[in-house]
Amino acid sequence: MTQHDDPVNLLDFDLEGLAAYCETLGEKRFRATQLFRWIHQRGVADFSQMSDLAKSLREKLAGKAQVTALPVISQHESADGTIKWLFDVGGGNAIEGVFIPEDDRGTLCVSSQAGCAVGCRFCSTGHQGFSRNLTTAEIVAQLWFAEHFLRRHLKTEERVISNVVMMGMGEPLQNYDRLVPALRTMLDDHGYGLSRRRVTVSTSGVVPMIERLARDCPVALAVSLHAPTDELRSHLVPLNRKYPIDELLRTCTAYLAAAPRDFITFEYCMLDGVNDQPEHAQALIALMRRHGADGLRAKFNLIPFNPFPQSGLTRSPMARVLAFGKLLNDAGIVTTVRKTRGDDIDAACGQLAGDVQDRTRVQDRIARQRTIVLHQVPTPPATAAQRKVVP
Repeated sequence: MTQHDDPVNLLDFDLEGLAAYCETLGEKRFRATQLFRWIHQRGVADFSQMSDLAKSLREKLAGKAQVTALPVISQHESADGTIKWLFDVGGGNAIEGVFIPEDDRGTLCVSSQAGCAVGCRFCSTGHQGFSRNLTTAEIVAQLWFAEHFLRRHLKTEERVISNVVMMGMGEPLQNYDRLVPALRTMLDDHGYGLSRRRVTVSTSGVVPMIERLARDCPVALAVSLHAPTDELRSHLVPLNRKYPIDELLRTCTAYLAAAPRDFITFEYCMLDGVNDQPEHAQALIALMRRHGADGLRAKFNLIPFNPFPQSGLTRSPMARVLAFGKLLNDAGIVTTVRKTRGDDIDAACGQLAGDVQDRTRVQDRIARQRTIVLHQVPTPPATAAQRKVVP
């Protein structure tokens, strides 16, 4: 079989896409709905087992289509119950997905790219460089595998994964055209039936795509902020040079009109001596008050940094994290501290690295960036004594 004749992976389609595909086979829409349910609700990949499909359709599908999962290279389980899978996406690339069980929910952290081109200073994925975008099928396959694996493992027919966060490897909004059909599959009542409030896209701030997401498929939004000033954030999150903080926050304010939640979550990784001082908190308060007057409602999630050797950064002491959070809460900004999960298997926030064939010479770029951050860390306006934030 030539590459041109390779079977279509039905995980690539949301319901509308699957209905259009079935039309090319001479089938009506209700057949697509049946097929969609078999694949996503029941986790069945073998067309011969889809008993209420017409035999003629099953025969057509057997020659032209397939439901293809991602090969699992490894599985690791943390002492806290977190499970990390390493998936093979071909070409020497591997991605990671993580399941985090809690008393009231089960959350799956899903990757959108093999690597990441944004290159945030504190993120292990960014230090791996970037290879390529994942297909819709490769995004959905992480949920398809995890949901049905966990059902078998837990011996239940009930849904196990109640929340999906696009916080794995990659910047989801730089893979927008493949992301949106995947989100629609997650939300579809004939698929996984997840609430828009329980599907979160985490972004480093791709402003035009945030605007498009509000129109096309508004879900919960989490924004990686990590600094109160453009000067510092540009060193930590290089994308800030293209979309600075004020522009980003104005876009977040506009997003709220379509968002399923009445606030935007801002992620703030706590880096010892870099962005964790009281003057940073005060600058952050001033920033949010300025934009809050325009209608931006925010919740902050302080993330204890998960160190890795290449970063040259260390975790803020917990006492400082809590003091930082208290300053924000006392100013009326709802703030929580993220519980670290799965760090014993490198499955915590910022630790997902997989195995990527880098095409972006990221190590050279990050080496230059590291020198700037460690030796020329800018801070908000303060006294001379307060400016000494880096030992």
